[in-house]
Amino acid sequence: MFHGDSSDIASAVSAVGMSNDGSSLDAEDVGPEARGAGRQPTLTGCPWHDVNEMLQAAGLRPTRQRMALGWLLFGKGARHLTAEMLYEEATLAKVPVSLATVYNTLNQLTDAGLLRQVSVDGTKTYFDTNVSAHHHFYLENNHELVDIPDPHLMLQKMPEIPDGYEIARVDMVVRLRKKR
Repeated sequence: MFHGDSSDIASAVSAVGMSNDGSSLDAEDVGPEARGAGRQPTLTGCPWHDVNEMLQAAGLRPTRQRMALGWLLFGKGARHLTAEMLYEEATLAKVPVSLATVYNTLNQLTDAGLLRQVSVDGTKTYFDTNVSAHHHFYLENNHELVDIPDPHLMLQKMPEIPDGYEIARVDMVVRLRKKR
């Protein structure tokens, strides 16, 4: 999508004309009218414009924190991050956010359809910037999530679905470890 130098983020965050109160995320949630029903963003290759467009198209207000975290998330192409990894990147880029703000932002971006949440086990959750239907390898030795390159990978047989339910999506995570 676009690529930006994270060292520019801290100075650019203060230049964005969004909420100037320095607070963490606002308590606003994505309304039902905005979920998946927003307009398509017009992307130009300009990081701040593109993040702003993505947030507004998803029905989210582009606060300074969301703009900065969006630049870090989407500015390096398709990737898989935990909240802690994004918080560390934000800290290194001198973006003033708390870990709670990072978690809130990731969950809001996921609810808005801009990220995909992938649970590896009960203790580790990754956020994927590639929201298309695809599956993952989890490299146990490196604690790394990697896209499976085969787009035609399919399950042979699905289980019977209880009445009143439908499949939202199927997430396959194939765990890999180095041979011993």
